[in-house]
Amino acid sequence: MAAPAEEMGGWRDIRAYLKSAGFRFAALFAVLFLAAMLGFALMLWWGTAGTLSRQIDDAIRADAIGLQEAWRGGGASAVKEAIGERLAVDIDDHAIYLLMDGAGNRLAGNLDRWPGAAEAPGSWSADMVRRDGVAVPARVYHLPLDQNHRLLIGRDATDREKLRSLLSEALLWSFAVAVAFALAGAAALRRALADRLRAASATAGAIAAGDLSRRVPLSTQRDEFDQLGESMNAMLDRIDQLMVGIKGVSDSIAHDLRTPIARARMRLENALLTAPDEDSLRTAMETTVADLDGISRVFQALLRIAEAEAGARRAAFAAFDLATVLTDAAEVYGALAEERGQQLETSWPQTLTMVGDRDMVLQAIANLLDNAVKFTPEGGTIRLSASAPARGKREIIVCDEGPGLAAEDRTRAGERFFRADPSRALPGSGLGLSLVKAVAALHGGELRLGDGQPGAARPGLEARLILNSRA
Repeated sequence: MAAPAEEMGGWRDIRAYLKSAGFRFAALFAVLFLAAMLGFALMLWWGTAGTLSRQIDDAIRADAIGLQEAWRGGGASAVKEAIGERLAVDIDDHAIYLLMDGAGNRLAGNLDRWPGAAEAPGSWSADMVRRDGVAVPARVYHLPLDQNHRLLIGRDATDREKLRSLLSEALLWSFAVAVAFALAGAAALRRALADRLRAASATAGAIAAGDLSRRVPLSTQRDEFDQLGESMNAMLDRIDQLMVGIKGVSDSIAHDLRTPIARARMRLENALLTAPDEDSLRTAMETTVADLDGISRVFQALLRIAEAEAGARRAAFAAFDLATVLTDAAEVYGALAEERGQQLETSWPQTLTMVGDRDMVLQAIANLLDNAVKFTPEGGTIRLSASAPARGKREIIVCDEGPGLAAEDRTRAGERFFRADPSRALPGSGLGLSLVKAVAALHGGELRLGDGQPGAARPGLEARLILNSRA
């Protein structure tokens, strides 16, 4: 019973080998190589045996024209004389002539009899003819003169047949050698492809087994396989970053949301156990609902960030006027700033068209303005401006007069739930800049943070949101 199983396993291995990409590439190489060899053989044949055949036919045609002229000038006697002269000067002994009358009598020439293949008037033929009692291959042309005379003109094709035989044998051996080289080259090509892909395959297998630290090794050749390896490594780095981000988000959610959830639960328990009247119980429930709304807003922000980072919002991309979006945001936050004793200054061109997700861009601008209003002291100024610094780019700048961010905090700004020390006492979840960065990446841009007034006691924060207007 083991033998059939082994045969089936061997057949599966053969089928897998035939279906492999390496085999297909190798087969394509072999076919192209053999096709090139066949083309070379045809050109060689055309340039040697073909040229010799054409030369023979040209010589026969020229002879036919000359003898036809002799017939018109002097009839059969003139043709006989011309044939005699041609045979006399035929040093190579290649010329073939036969002039016969209507009764089948030979009048001139060097053939014993008329060949059967040349019966049709005006026909070309290749046949064995007997010349001086010896059978030789010949190329002949039947030239009719009148009803009583016919003329056969030809050339001995012995040299041509020898050349053809020699050339055929050489091409046959050359084709056999070409097949051997094609098979060897195909095998070498398949082995080379397998060797170059083995590292990528091993890396993919290790990653599938759970080792996310593995990367595709690169050679010094910098060829297409190395470019593929670089792309795979970049993809793996991105996956690793996403995995770290997911872990960080999970840890942050567990850490940052555990406290408000626990606080809401304790407030409800205390209200149920100790509330003296219905109003106190209602107040505790309203405060708890507000806490739960805050938790809900955190989850909504996380969902929007996830959508932006995954590119799921690209389906909503359309052309819109950024100037209109900025005007809408300025109206809302200008009133809020005025309530807090602040001033909002705006500046942008009348029209700033771009392609993108209008709602996400508006949300990003709102987050930047919300931070600016939150950190700017009473009497301070917030500046909102936008421009097109380069073709295909849109730049939105929000500058406040708050405490700003230390250099070490700027590198972490944008991480989920990260809050610098000056902002820990203020309301917020630490997701505002995370969403702004995600929106920037969604539109092929970036978020840059810097000091609004370098060197000042309160340097403020300058946030530059750069977007690709053709995203």
